[in-house]
Amino acid sequence: MDPITHSLAGATISRLGFKRKASLWVLLIASVAPDLDYISRIWGPDMFLRYHRGITHGLLALLVIPLIIALIFGFRKGFFYYYFISFLGYGTHILMDLTNQYGTRILSPLDWTPYSLDITFIIDPYISIGLLLCVIFCALNRKKAVIISALTIVLLLSYAGGRYYLHNKTRDFLKARLEANTYRICPLPNDFLRWWFITKSGNEIKVGFADLFTQRIYVQDTFILADKNPLIEQSKETSIVKNFLYFANFPYPEIKTDKNRRVVVWRELAYSFMPGDHFTAKVVFDENNKILRSEFKF
Repeated sequence: MDPITHSLAGATISRLGFKRKASLWVLLIASVAPDLDYISRIWGPDMFLRYHRGITHGLLALLVIPLIIALIFGFRKGFFYYYFISFLGYGTHILMDLTNQYGTRILSPLDWTPYSLDITFIIDPYISIGLLLCVIFCALNRKKAVIISALTIVLLLSYAGGRYYLHNKTRDFLKARLEANTYRICPLPNDFLRWWFITKSGNEIKVGFADLFTQRIYVQDTFILADKNPLIEQSKETSIVKNFLYFANFPYPEIKTDKNRRVVVWRELAYSFMPGDHFTAKVVFDENNKILRSEFKF
């Protein structure tokens, strides 16, 4: 989720009866604090790709950062109160991020494996608009703010539960019609009954759409993982590709020719439904197979 949606979530939680002084500010800060790792963008998009949703979205940060916030706002009075709501806001951020396919290293630093429920897209307008409406209605009717915010949270939880059901339904539907060893179901923007899938069997990867409404499977592309290629192996030595491979679950390399140059293009197939070169790493070689440059695009 984006920082605006997270801040709206913090404002919604604050309307649940947390009226003590500074409660709103504590919840707003705690709700966006995990995204402090946005600072990694300074060192390039590939570094952001590697470190976003890492240590600041893990168990250690969930315990430590709310503690720091509580010390700042409740050093003299109300420490445990502010720690509780900081923990609540911080934990809500992590759980919201866990719902989409970007991946969250929630067990870091004990385990750096990215986990995801794959039930919402990175930005979900239904969640953002629902939270925004809640904040507006609570401001217009302060007497019923607790009821409005509680109802909003129940509706959003029901929304997430419904998407979880559709995700599992799509997975079962795909398994019944396409034989493979590995299945991954990913949400599409603003879609409920159509999902993006990636399957892997041996060295073959298939990607496409599973449509619950039409009860059809559309295989968009089939990729064959080739034997090791010197250029591909050499591209793995660049920091750009190393960071890309740290993030990607289904990386696929291709070699393209551009005049006298050859380009190794790495794609994350979990996002290959997006038009253009999104989530791609490129390494350009000259005619002597020397690296000229490397780049990454979101």
